Amino acid sequence: MGPALVLAFFGGLIFGSFVTVVAHRVPRGESVVGGRSHCPSCGAQIAAYDNVPVVSWVVLRGRSRCCGNPISPRYPLTELALGILWAATTAVLWSDPTEVVLGLLFVTALVAITLTDLERRLIPNKILLVAAVAGVAVAAVGDPSSLPERALAAAAAGGLLFLVALAYPKGMGLGDVKLAAVMGLYLGRNVAPAIFVALLAGSVVGLGMIARQGAAARKQAIPFGPFLAFGGVVGLLLGDQLVDLYLSTFS
Repeated sequence: MGPALVLAFFGGLIFGSFVTVVAHRVPRGESVVGGRSHCPSCGAQIAAYDNVPVVSWVVLRGRSRCCGNPISPRYPLTELALGILWAATTAVLWSDPTEVVLGLLFVTALVAITLTDLERRLIPNKILLVAAVAGVAVAAVGDPSSLPERALAAAAAGGLLFLVALAYPKGMGLGDVKLAAVMGLYLGRNVAPAIFVALLAGSVVGLGMIARQGAAARKQAIPFGPFLAFGGVVGLLLGDQLVDLYLSTFS
């Protein structure tokens, strides 16, 4: 498994670089397949040797070669994060190739959505649609018997968050609802602990802000997509254990 984990890590680094492009261009309506990478500060085209994941940022000391402006650390951090997630996904799901492929697609989509929601308070429909179609296609080929469970989980997770959005429209948007449904497609029954972890994490952060800032914190909107993404990763890597623990404890 060792070589596979190394390959997964470096593959994640490479796709992490692509994810930063997706997260930057999709919300702005730009093509993700046409045009070379360009400097976000001056617009100059970035040379291939300045676009090596993590390494180029370190060599350039976090500044653009073309204009000298700072390069956000989110680029190498995103690349490293996806590299680690790809390696962890491969290690945990190694025994089931279909689940490995689904897991890699899933964490890649979650990282892209986290970036767009943090930067622009937006979960793009295009990313969700591509993730949903890819997930269903892989499951239909590799594990068709799981499709009914995945569809049910998508409906349940999306329906639950839709009710929350109706009750608290300022705290949750339809993008979060659609993301929960996509999570159900990928996770099946494990979407239950994923949603629970997301709601718990969001509540803890919200209460922490209130404790620190008082009533003023209630007026601050925080994106919920990153909490759902965190819950999704937990559901992917630990979902079976959490569900089994719950069933053994309360059944």
